[in-house]
Amino acid sequence: MLTLVSGIAWTIVYVEAIRVGLRDRTYAMPVAALALNFAWEATYAVHEFTAAVSAQGVVNVVWAAADAVIVCTYLRFGRAELPDFVTRPLFAAWSVLVFGTGFAVQWLFLAHFGTHDATRYSAFLQNLLMSGLFIALYAARRGPRGQSLTIAVAKWLGTLAPTLLFGVVEDSPFILGLGILCGVFDLAYIGLLLRTRPGGGPGKRNPVRPRVRSLPDPSR
Repeated sequence: MLTLVSGIAWTIVYVEAIRVGLRDRTYAMPVAALALNFAWEATYAVHEFTAAVSAQGVVNVVWAAADAVIVCTYLRFGRAELPDFVTRPLFAAWSVLVFGTGFAVQWLFLAHFGTHDATRYSAFLQNLLMSGLFIALYAARRGPRGQSLTIAVAKWLGTLAPTLLFGVVEDSPFILGLGILCGVFDLAYIGLLLRTRPGGGPGKRNPVRPRVRSLPDPSR
């Protein structure tokens, strides 16, 4: 049941991230976390199918495909989020470095810890990173543009379920600790998205208004 809850919740995260990214013409997942996430799912989808076809392997393929679409939204809209000096070639080189590093990190985990531990340790560590980066994304964009409460709540539930499974049922203090920290950051992020603004209600957008310069008075 916990595995099913996690699978459904994370699928909702990916589908909603695609929808919101296309709607707001941006990417809906912090790029460093996206790189690690995509690398994790692609790596273990291939690994599962190499060993034997399994339900988890099929899920990993579906998740990797969804993450690939989110990567496309980053490549399509991500440069607009950066300063003007970041040219197209520089943005392309940076993207290759970030996503290449994501795969390198996953393969290093796999080589050092083996499949059983690497899948868990890397997943929870990058999940904690993602939780913190979502809050940083909210701060950088000065509001919830390219984000949604659905993503935040589904991510929290999708992390809570495996935290109970691996941290409590399988008695792993390390994973339990990481899962609790993820929950703290996830709930803080949910709180940010639920903030009310003057004259508004919970969950409404708070777009950044451009500054308007005052014109000089011609009579003076």
